[in-house]
Amino acid sequence: MSQKFDAVLFDCDGVLVDSEPITNGVLRQMLVEAGWSLSQTDCERIFIGKAVRDERARIELETGRPLTEEWMRAFYARRDQRLRAELKTMAGALDAVIAAHRHTAGRIACASGADKAKVVMQIDMAGMAPYFEDRIFSGHDQPRSKPHPDVYLAAAAHVGVHPERCLVIEDTATGVRAGLDAGATVWGYCPAGHGRAFEGLPVARVFHHMDELARAW
Repeated sequence: MSQKFDAVLFDCDGVLVDSEPITNGVLRQMLVEAGWSLSQTDCERIFIGKAVRDERARIELETGRPLTEEWMRAFYARRDQRLRAELKTMAGALDAVIAAHRHTAGRIACASGADKAKVVMQIDMAGMAPYFEDRIFSGHDQPRSKPHPDVYLAAAAHVGVHPERCLVIEDTATGVRAGLDAGATVWGYCPAGHGRAFEGLPVARVFHHMDELARAW
């Protein structure tokens, strides 16, 4: 690694755990049931990297129904049931987290756009809880979620490192914008083998396997 970072801030979904296909599959099914017939590809394009509530206006327009708290609770319950049964850790992610934890003397954090209960559950299932401890942050708890930088600024402040000395690991353009606007260096993780998701965004590096991150230190 040509630059030494004092902290590493990880996104969660699509970076630490392979949760996006599960979450978006449940979301699409429930939106179809509510009257919005959309493909899985369109569901991923619209929602990945965002909080469902951030698309409230479009959901209500397409379904003709208000996005209620009852509907959101039902979504969370169905989503979490599927995640508990099917969630897998991204290959090499645990080793990358351990290496980052060692390299930064424990100054790592998870900064996600998802609700905190989901992030905590997933990190625990992935065996990463001892490395993150209480350094888990949700955009739902900030004034603004991604693509705004609030969650990364909160994570950097908690670990006591200026954002310019932080490395952010992200897999979506939405998250990359949040990290960049926070003032951090951003590496784009693209396990599919291409970096088109980051075109036009000044990511410092695109990598395709988590073992590349583990070896970076």
